[in-house]
Amino acid sequence: MKQVVAGVDAGSTAIKIALYDGGKFGCWIRPAGWSPREESDALLRQAAQEWRLEVADLKTIVGTGYGRTSLAYVSKAMTEITCHARGAAHLVAGAATVIDIGGQDSKVIRTDEAGRVMDFLMNDKCAAGTGRFLQVMAHALGLAMADLAGMSFDGVEACRINSMCTVFAESEVIGLLNRGHSRQAIMAGLIDSIASRVAAMASRVAVAPPVVFTGGVSKIPAVAKALERELAAPVAVPEDAVYAGAIGAALFAWDCA
Repeated sequence: MKQVVAGVDAGSTAIKIALYDGGKFGCWIRPAGWSPREESDALLRQAAQEWRLEVADLKTIVGTGYGRTSLAYVSKAMTEITCHARGAAHLVAGAATVIDIGGQDSKVIRTDEAGRVMDFLMNDKCAAGTGRFLQVMAHALGLAMADLAGMSFDGVEACRINSMCTVFAESEVIGLLNRGHSRQAIMAGLIDSIASRVAAMASRVAVAPPVVFTGGVSKIPAVAKALERELAAPVAVPEDAVYAGAIGAALFAWDCA
């Protein structure tokens, strides 16, 4: 039987799994739900089954993300900083700066050519600049996160958003709606404010190209464009950007196998 390893990224809002056989990856995702541990178990069984395997057949399993310490089946647990850096370097050759915006935190990571972490900053104390912040604001505008990926902001004059506190920003959004501003203009302002905050973090770790954008929020093209404006540099969003942490974990698992 061919050797297969797994990387499990048990995030705060979604579970991502990557299986790797030394040549190709298979990737799966599902919401974390009320029990990330149970959802991770179920998704790993699904992934193994689709590759015609049993979970017991997996040579090594590396866990990362918020829920990594609760995963009983992992061979090793590693930080999301380390795994995202490795995954981004695999997805974009020569990646030097990784910007990851997930559900509950945002990270800026400086890496070397091998994907090793040189420096990083992480915002995990406040919702500002995270997927959760964007989700709450979208809800206030009567939108779902999935709607944002398809929204066009070309030619839209963005509203200025003064607060990055979730509670105050939500009140500000409602006030702007009541004054007749469009949802596109308000959302454009919110996206600009997130990009500005993340770019300020990035400036503290000496941004260098290529810049790679990963995490769930990377699926919203307008955020990548806003980051490009703020950083004055191209921002790459690889096809499997949302799986960067799981892919990095799987590569570390392969090293250990």
